Amino acid sequence: MAEDASILPTDIRQRGPRELAIDWSDGHASAFDVRALRLACGCATCVDEWTGKALLDDSRVPADVHPIAIRPVGRYAIQIDWSDGHDTGIYPFRRLRALCRCERCVARPI
Repeated sequence: MAEDASILPTDIRQRGPRELAIDWSDGHASAFDVRALRLACGCATCVDEWTGKALLDDSRVPADVHPIAIRPVGRYAIQIDWSDGHDTGIYPFRRLRALCRCERCVARPI
C-alpha cells in the first residue's frame, strides 16, 4: 500500500479492453485486469458493511466486464461505471495502489 498519501495518479487510462493503467507521482506504474478491479469493489452492494463479508457473486460478473466511464472523486479516488450496470463503487487511490500486483509490489515486505 502507498505509505505516502501524497502519492497520486498522474495518468489513468484504459490500455486495451482488459487493462487499466495508472501512472503514479512517485514514478511507479500499475496495470490492473479490469475484471479483477470489478471483483475488488468494496461498496455496500459488494461487501457487507458490518461484517466485511463479500456479497458479490463473481460468477455473475461477465468475463468481458469493462469500464464504461471513470470519474474522479475529489482528490482521493475514482468511481467506475461498469458494463454490467454496477456504478456505486469508489476506488480510493491508496486501495488501488495496494491492489497493484506487479513484481515490485508483490515482493514488497508487509
